[in-house]
Amino acid sequence: MTKLIILVIVLVLPATFLWVVSATPVVEVPAAVTTIGQATPINIHVRDPYGIRQLSGSVEQNGVRYSISGITEPSHRLVWRRGVADRDWNFTAGTSTIPQLRDGKARLIIEATSNDFRGKKTRWEREVTVVSRPPALSADSEQHYLYLGMADLATFNLSGYWTEAGARVGEQTFRAWPMPGGKPGFFSLFAFAWNSPAGTAPLVYATNAADQVTSPLAFEFPKKEQPRYTVHDLRLDDRFVQKVVAELDPNGSGDLVARFVKINSEMRRANNKVLSDLRLKTESRFLWSQPFLRQSHSQAESSFADVRNYIYQGKKIDQQVHLGYDLAVTQHVGVEASNDGRVVYAAPLGIYGNCIVVDHGYGLQTIYGHLSQIAVHEGDMVKRGQVMGTSGQTGMAAGDHIHFAMQLEGIQIDPKEWWDPHWIKDHVAKRVDLPGFSY
Repeated sequence: MTKLIILVIVLVLPATFLWVVSATPVVEVPAAVTTIGQATPINIHVRDPYGIRQLSGSVEQNGVRYSISGITEPSHRLVWRRGVADRDWNFTAGTSTIPQLRDGKARLIIEATSNDFRGKKTRWEREVTVVSRPPALSADSEQHYLYLGMADLATFNLSGYWTEAGARVGEQTFRAWPMPGGKPGFFSLFAFAWNSPAGTAPLVYATNAADQVTSPLAFEFPKKEQPRYTVHDLRLDDRFVQKVVAELDPNGSGDLVARFVKINSEMRRANNKVLSDLRLKTESRFLWSQPFLRQSHSQAESSFADVRNYIYQGKKIDQQVHLGYDLAVTQHVGVEASNDGRVVYAAPLGIYGNCIVVDHGYGLQTIYGHLSQIAVHEGDMVKRGQVMGTSGQTGMAAGDHIHFAMQLEGIQIDPKEWWDPHWIKDHVAKRVDLPGFSY
C-alpha cells in the first residue's frame, strides 16, 4: 500500500506541477492589419516561455474557413524547456492564394498551441476587409454652373467594394447617399465654399483600402467674374462693445476692446465649429418637399459673405466674414421655419445668441440666430412657416433682427438659390426623387 501511495505521488505531483506552470501563448498582430488584398504580408509575433508546438492561420468568410499556412514543432510536453525566445511568423494572405475570397468582410484567425505539458491553445481573431480591386465610378453628365458660396447636386454610379464615397471640392468632402426611392445610383449635395480657391474643380470619388478613384464633373463658372462680396465698415460705439462683452464674457477681465476682438474671432470660430459638427445629426432622407421660405416681409440688412471691418474710435480693430443674411422686420417678430425639418439645436450659442438649427436631411441645415426667445426644443419636428421663437438682439447683434444662414455638411452656403423654386426644380428635383415637390 505504501509503495502504491509513493508511486501515485511520484506520478501525480510532477504532472500537477507541469500542469500548473504551463503557459498560455500570446499572439500579437499589428493594429494596421485591417484589410487583405491580393497578397497582403502579415507578421505574427508569438510569446510563450515554452515555445510553440503548433501555429496556424486562416481566413473565414461567409461561414467557410480557408487555411493560410502553419507550422508544427516536435512535442516537448515532458521536457523542461522554459525560456524559449519569442518567435515571429511571416506569411501572405489574399486572393492570389485564396481565390475563393470575395471583396467584403472576413475574419483573420490565428491559433497557437503551447509546447508544454498542458498544450494550451490561444485563438486570436479580427474582422478584416478583403479588397482586391478599386471600385468603379462614373459621374453624371450634367453641366454644373457654380459660383462661390453655391451648392449643387451631383449623381453618379458606383460599384464594387468601397468604404467612402461622395463629392469633393478642394479639401472638403461631401457624403454619398443612395438615390431616394430605391433607384440605382448615388448622389451628393456639395458646396463650393465662399473661400474656395479660384479654379477648384469639383469631382466625385470613391475609395477603399486598395485604391481611390475619381470622376470629374462638368462645371462652369461665370465667364465674367463679378465682385461677389461687399466690404462694410462697422463703426462700433462704447455701448455696443460693452453690451457684447458683458453678455458673452461676463466673468472676464482686462481691456474691453481686446475682449471684444477675442469674442469676435476666437468665439466665432468655436461657435462655427459647433454648427459644423451638427452635420453629424442629419437624417438620410429629405425632410422637405417645397422651396425654402424667406422670413415674411423681411428686409436684408446684410447678405452672404459680406466682409466686415470693425472700426472703433477711427481704428480698424478686426475683420470678419458674415456668412448669412440679417433679416429685419419689426421687434420681436415670430421667427419662421424656412422649411420642414427636425430641430437639432435650440440654445444660446455665443455670437449667435439664442440660436436654432433645423436639419432638413442629407446634410442640409438652416440656422436662426439672435433670437430673444426660443419656443422649440431639440428633437422637435417643425413645419414650413412654423413660428419657432421671436427675433431679438442676443449675441453679437446691434439691433433686433434674425441672422439666417444655411449650411451643407457643415459648410455655410448662400441661401438665395434655396428660396428659388425654379433653381430647386432644375438642380435638385430633376436629378433625384424629391417626394411631393411642387411649386
